Amino acid sequence: MSINRPVATALAAALCLLTAACGDSPDSGGAGARTTGAAASKTGYPVTLENCGRKETFERAPSRVVVMNGASVAEVSTLLALGLGDKIVANGQSYGMSEVPGRAEAIKKLPTGDVKLNEAYDIPREAMLGLRPDLVLSVTTYGFDQKNGFATRDQLDQMGAASYVSPQGCDDDPSKMTVADSYRLLRDLGRIFDVSGRAEKLIAASEENIAAVSEKVEGEKKPEVMVLFSTMRMGGNEFSSVVANGIINDILTKAGASNAFESAARTTFADLSKEKVAATAVDAVVVIAYNDPNPAAYARKLLKEFPQWPAARNNAYVTVSDSMYLGPSNDLAVAKIARKLHPDAF
Repeated sequence: MSINRPVATALAAALCLLTAACGDSPDSGGAGARTTGAAASKTGYPVTLENCGRKETFERAPSRVVVMNGASVAEVSTLLALGLGDKIVANGQSYGMSEVPGRAEAIKKLPTGDVKLNEAYDIPREAMLGLRPDLVLSVTTYGFDQKNGFATRDQLDQMGAASYVSPQGCDDDPSKMTVADSYRLLRDLGRIFDVSGRAEKLIAASEENIAAVSEKVEGEKKPEVMVLFSTMRMGGNEFSSVVANGIINDILTKAGASNAFESAARTTFADLSKEKVAATAVDAVVVIAYNDPNPAAYARKLLKEFPQWPAARNNAYVTVSDSMYLGPSNDLAVAKIARKLHPDAF
């Protein structure tokens, strides 16, 4: 992708985890464990995960967690969804808004460690080591790259800190991401903190919500949707933040829609000319808001700019925020988009 590195990771997240199974924890409320191809691991410690080709072993639940920025909100949102906010000693992630009531405010209240961020708006090596973490979360391997001024995973290991890269982050390729990766992130953190029962309840609820929505829109004609950011440019063109691939396409499919620009690029984003955008029949627009207090204004401006679109004639647009990314709330995006595009089905 021809985009600067901090923005490039906005939708990136990933983990090369080979074991995604979880067992009940003592406080799980009795939720049954489910697996994805492997037998469920036993509850309790030690817990070993294979992550980006290295093994991380946990003898106890981490209590000094540092969440690196990476232009992500997935990791901090997942920790909060699992009730683990009190384990965070420094959080570098923020999004400014959320489909989950109170989440944006909860993130703002988390400690930041009073860290002076580097040019990539993230935590440099010396500051990281000074925080004395026992677990560091990064959306991609970039957050552990020494040449970018970050503490490496080996350096963290030497000081007794574990590290974790989220799903698809090992290869730094968010174009392959799906909703299943959000569930893997929940399962992994559930295992690390011995709250697998909580993770499985969240996953089960999300799967149930998505299945209910998908059932309602099954057989409906799929609108061709344009997905883009209201406040970002990923390249030189005005329409360089149009999403072509990744978890967003999985969300659209589950909501009964298709990405009008999926074939425009093999990467996550397509850098499109205005002529290409104008020549495409767009049935609806999904605007992703990042720290934008009025994404609807951008959507209306876009529809006015392309009056030939079916979307413009029908005033068809949806605004979303963090639920469109890797994280614990993808079911909210599926429901919001489906209700807007298929109102008669609900």
